Amino acid sequence: MGSQRPRTIEEALARARIFAGSYTSADLESSQQRITEQLLELRWMQALPSPTMVSGGRSAWAPLMLHERAAHDLRALCQGVIHDDDAVHRLAHFDDARDPGGALAFACLLMLADREEGAQFWLQFAAGGGQATGALCLYLLHLRRGEWRDAQHWARQMACLEHEPCQYSPVAHEVVETTSAAGGVTVFIDLPDDQVVVPEAAVKDALEDLDVELIDELGAIPQPSPGLAHQLEDLVTAGR
Repeated sequence: MGSQRPRTIEEALARARIFAGSYTSADLESSQQRITEQLLELRWMQALPSPTMVSGGRSAWAPLMLHERAAHDLRALCQGVIHDDDAVHRLAHFDDARDPGGALAFACLLMLADREEGAQFWLQFAAGGGQATGALCLYLLHLRRGEWRDAQHWARQMACLEHEPCQYSPVAHEVVETTSAAGGVTVFIDLPDDQVVVPEAAVKDALEDLDVELIDELGAIPQPSPGLAHQLEDLVTAGR
């Protein structure tokens, strides 16, 4: 079993060694790359220097640890998606035809019901179909888990998909590339200050009896039901 990665910069420096013999330019570049990757992975445990998500006129929030901010932002974003006026229609259509917009709405319901593996599958489906909001959700999900390389991947995908046509953007957001924030991007998400929240316990109840489909190497993936769109409509209406 390999040694564990250092958890602090001090541990990384303490493990430094000077080797005798030849040391080529390629060796030096490889070492520099490894050090850079380790330091980047440590950054997710540090406080954000600027907000990842800003709402209500983009006023900054109090500093949080990066994984805490990502967890908060992800759930707020999912609430915004399911409250979109078109979410019910897309979810109803998704029962008959698997489209990226419907996958996004379904994935956000699964996320709010703490069915994370199924949510991740359908978010990847949405992002693979060209939806930048799906990539944004995955970026926040991996930041919350501390999975830095995966978060970087979805940050890059998100930045690319922002410019693709036919975007379904239930929650307006803007991606700004920067060198001072996680994943090389800062994301501004436009949510109203008085956004209504559907109780997550009610979402769990609505998704309790979903069918699942066994997919090789992926396990049991939740599938939408014919009545789920009506249940979402009732949940959103009840909260208004």
